[in-house]
Amino acid sequence: MDVFNLRNTLINAYTTYIKSFITIQDTQIESRVEHELGSGVLWPDPLIQLNPNFEPGEWINDLVDDGVLDATNKQIFRLDKEKNPSGKSMRLHKHQSDAVKAARSGDNYVLTTGTGSGKSLVGNV
Repeated sequence: MDVFNLRNTLINAYTTYIKSFITIQDTQIESRVEHELGSGVLWPDPLIQLNPNFEPGEWINDLVDDGVLDATNKQIFRLDKEKNPSGKSMRLHKHQSDAVKAARSGDNYVLTTGTGSGKSLVGNV
């Protein structure tokens, strides 16, 4: 699939939709609106981002075995449970396991990291 072609198709369809309920009598205003719509005022340029590789952290099972996490976490945080009911052990990113250890020790901490890097997961273990 060509994502840029998909984007252009969506924008063209949206432009047609927008224009279907705009009726402008004044030719100067109509010209300005046409220009703005043509320049992409209603939609941003495509954004391409790459997800970084995060440093591997500790395994959930090891954190449970070390007493950092409650034993229930071994059953809850598993991968591929749809293929195998017992699933596979889950490995955290280093920033996640560091945050879990800080929380367990009672220290105050702030976890700041990129979108999609697992902040929500850390708040649940």
